[in-house]
Amino acid sequence: MPSVLEALNRALHRAFADCPDVILLGEDVLDPYGGAFKVSQGLSSAYPQRVFTTPISEAGICGVGAGMSLRGLRPVVEIMFGDFLALAADQLINHIAKFRWMYNDQVSVPLVIRTPMGGRRGYGPTHSQTLEKHFLGVPGLRILAPNTCGDPGELLYRAILETEEPILFIENKLLYLLPVQDATTLQDFHLTEVSSQLADRSDRGGKPAVSAYQLSVRGAPKPSLTIAAYGYMAELARQAVHTLAYQYEIFAELVILTQLAPFQGEAVLASARRSGHLLVVEEGSLSFGWGAEVVARTAQALGTQLQCVRRVAAQDLPVPASAPLEAQVLPGLDDIVQQAQLMV
Repeated sequence: MPSVLEALNRALHRAFADCPDVILLGEDVLDPYGGAFKVSQGLSSAYPQRVFTTPISEAGICGVGAGMSLRGLRPVVEIMFGDFLALAADQLINHIAKFRWMYNDQVSVPLVIRTPMGGRRGYGPTHSQTLEKHFLGVPGLRILAPNTCGDPGELLYRAILETEEPILFIENKLLYLLPVQDATTLQDFHLTEVSSQLADRSDRGGKPAVSAYQLSVRGAPKPSLTIAAYGYMAELARQAVHTLAYQYEIFAELVILTQLAPFQGEAVLASARRSGHLLVVEEGSLSFGWGAEVVARTAQALGTQLQCVRRVAAQDLPVPASAPLEAQVLPGLDDIVQQAQLMV
């Protein structure tokens, strides 16, 4: 199986080959460098007229990408580190996400902004953050987060070619080298895909796309716990589900969300209704995070059917450069297992 990085790279090459309107903008994306994490490698060699290396100006890159999308192109913007989205916040919040509304749906903004996010590599407080929570509540902005299940490359390909709205595509750094998983490789787990409408281009049929995955240990009884996660934390949560089942006989169902915004919580609701217990797991800092929204929506929908909720997230601190300190600030496998044991 390919790695997540290889799947994303292949998806970019396929999108370039299939549509001449696809272009790439970003810092240091030209070969042989091919981007800080090599996701864009090979594109400038194969399509030299459609890959543009840019000055160090995230606001400028996103602004140019927005203008190109308004004029009919399908730009992919690469932001070298997700931390730098703060520099593009004005473009994202006050312009890119609002153009369709401001102009009475007479324009479209088919712009994909890709960026690596997350810590655990010792990059320090300004290159290790998980900042997507600051954009989750922006109307008009869709946020997707690939994981190792299914095909993250297909998710990126469809985001580029099948939508007319701006998309923030969050790629956790630790996912890049992990292999893509499916039902044949996840032999200890039962894998179910939950679909929703991703495409909105009528000429491409609007086929359903996967918005969530459900995993449970094969042969396990009815789950007594639902764990909700996304991105790399879903990988740790999958390990936790395995540990809980085989070491503690606690049977959990893991719901991995691919679309973070607009909120699609049907899979979480269905699972939490069965288990009555919900544990949300994220790498971002605890306060006012993604997990808080998942808990609030689920509790509002289920009421007394939801017996217990807990959250696992990073401490409300900057991410240290020191590896031992970083491990203390960011949530890990043991944190998930310990919180789960307290719930059931």
